[in-house]
Amino acid sequence: MLKIQEIREIIKLIDQSKIDEFLYEHEGSKITLKKQGEQKVVSAPVAPQPQAVQAAPVAAAPAAVEVKAETPAPVNEAPKVEAENLHKITSPMVGTFYASPSPDAAAYVQAGDKVGENSVVCIVEAMKLFNEIEAEVKGEIVEVLADNGQLVEYGQPLFLVKTV
Repeated sequence: MLKIQEIREIIKLIDQSKIDEFLYEHEGSKITLKKQGEQKVVSAPVAPQPQAVQAAPVAAAPAAVEVKAETPAPVNEAPKVEAENLHKITSPMVGTFYASPSPDAAAYVQAGDKVGENSVVCIVEAMKLFNEIEAEVKGEIVEVLADNGQLVEYGQPLFLVKTV
């Protein structure tokens, strides 16, 4: 079962994204998160755990917790570029965009850099896992569309690449 801090992190990521529903199942445990307008409903079956600190008795039915959610800030949309040979490198998941492998290291790529199919262009961190994102095309980076540390959505364009 996930720790409460991990569940809170997931709730934050979903709250800041355009995702309306999230389902997580692992070893018989199930967590469902749904956004409903201005509210988010979080439900999960409650199972007794030796380390759990719980004052109320464990209920047989799933517990539901309602959390007020603020309207998410609008995500910076990529500028419209009308060029046939530009390829968009998109985020394969919801997470945090990092342009470099560590805070004091140089960015993987910048506008004007040449990339190959297997060139790492950034990292997207999701649930404490750092996923290297590859260019998947050969070409030149025209524009970086995400800011370092920015929350990115699934399918959000991160880079524009002029293919060769």
